[in-house]
Amino acid sequence: MASVDQVAAIGRVLVDPGLDLTQRFRALFTLRNLGGAEAIEWISKAFTDDSALLKHELAYCLGQMQDTRAIPVLTDVLKDRSQEPMVRHEAGEALGAIGDSVVLDLLKEYCQDPFIEVAETCQLAVRRLEWLQSGGESELEDGGTDKNPYCSVDPAPPAQRRNVSELRSALLDESLPLFERYRAMFALRNLGTEEAVLALGDGLQSSSALFRHEIGYVLGQMQHPAAVPALRAALERSDENPMVRHEAAEALGSIGRQECLAVLQSYRDDRERVVKESCEVALDMLEYENSEQFQYADGLVRLKDQL
Repeated sequence: MASVDQVAAIGRVLVDPGLDLTQRFRALFTLRNLGGAEAIEWISKAFTDDSALLKHELAYCLGQMQDTRAIPVLTDVLKDRSQEPMVRHEAGEALGAIGDSVVLDLLKEYCQDPFIEVAETCQLAVRRLEWLQSGGESELEDGGTDKNPYCSVDPAPPAQRRNVSELRSALLDESLPLFERYRAMFALRNLGTEEAVLALGDGLQSSSALFRHEIGYVLGQMQHPAAVPALRAALERSDENPMVRHEAAEALGSIGRQECLAVLQSYRDDRERVVKESCEVALDMLEYENSEQFQYADGLVRLKDQL
């Protein structure tokens, strides 16, 4: 177990705006891995940064840690309308990931947020908490569906169905509640087949930017080369929501093939800062993966799920 001084040394790297973002990302994921009150305190300090990408990842890590001591800072971020919508969205998702019903009323309040990504995220988080309250976890423990092989805390549980065609239909059915479509998404991810990957790629044409961004995330988790064309197309769409393009960039970095390297290099100077920074971090991850060094050995998205 790391000492307070060791955690502080890593924390100082995270909060130092003069350091490369890639160094700060590695510090963040190290703190997430260490856990504990001191790590949460250091992560919380970085929400004053001017990088939306970094702050988005801060919230993500706090949610994955599932430590109720992170609830106050995540609540403040969700309420802070000066924060970028993608940061507030991630704070809402993190509150749902922690799984404590104490935040249920707060999340319900923000289900009508003016920013659709924030509103939809809070709606999903409310459904997840209600699912937990109703004993939903027991259906997974009873073997009704494959367990999540990535160990991530997801905004919705996987659907019970295993037929790719049925799951794809649910994934693309915009008349269904978003929570049910998310369940189909995570069931497809857990199957892990090329057919499932291609079905998920079709979802990148859906009308909800939040939904498209989550599909990019799960394709990055799967690290399947069949996802590259759809992810590349999402990154290359200049009129696409930056939140979606950022997730496509990180996913391409996680897959890590030569064709991914080329497209990431071509967008490392993108006019959207969150896309530019995502490409920088993804390229750094690829470099570390190829050199088999410490923090990025298993890819960025997998790193975020397993550290």
